[in-house]
Amino acid sequence: MKNKTKILLVEDDANLSMVLHDYLEMIGYDTVLEKDGEAGLRAFNNNKFDLCILDVMMPKKDGFSLAKDIRSINAHIPIIFLTAKTLKEDRITGFKIGGDDYITKPFSTEELSLRISAILKRTENQYMKKTTPDIISLGTIDFDHRNMILLHQGKKYSLTKKEAALLRLLAENKNELVERDYALEQIWGTSDYFIGRSMDVFIAKLRKILKLDPHIAIINVHGTGFKLEVSE
Repeated sequence: MKNKTKILLVEDDANLSMVLHDYLEMIGYDTVLEKDGEAGLRAFNNNKFDLCILDVMMPKKDGFSLAKDIRSINAHIPIIFLTAKTLKEDRITGFKIGGDDYITKPFSTEELSLRISAILKRTENQYMKKTTPDIISLGTIDFDHRNMILLHQGKKYSLTKKEAALLRLLAENKNELVERDYALEQIWGTSDYFIGRSMDVFIAKLRKILKLDPHIAIINVHGTGFKLEVSE
């Protein structure tokens, strides 16, 4: 898969960017390097990428802003953030935007390679274990998980990539407990505490939309997980 994978790397540190670019090319990835957020966005608009690696602190357009622009164009592409920041608020911000991973500098090239491989593998195989219809009926709400849309009485409600993935997991296990750590591993690939807090935000957003049907609710189960309850 590596020789077919195209990566957008946006990093303004001259030395680090060249090291990462050369390393990714060496291990078989087709890598496009840009030095600021605006150049990164132009490159994304002009090419077809499989994964993005974005530095957070960059001139002209920071990594979080670039990620939002990328997500508006392609809601599915995996994004890895690189940053010197260690504040948990920044990590949570990255995951709320829809980042798939968050690596704090300094890090080893081997660690980056392993994280890329894990994300690409998860993206390729995610939720393919179950045969799920394109449209999942939840009471009076239809969930089009492929297009990340909820349909209710003629109105459409768009979901983010992570919201759709989380709701699909819950819907596939309707009225059954989905353990918290299992959900984190399936969708984020880790049960990290900070990512867990990010998942709570997504659960809250889903609850607000699902209130459209009073017979649907996402229930907390004794702190161990969640259950999507759909009553007839």
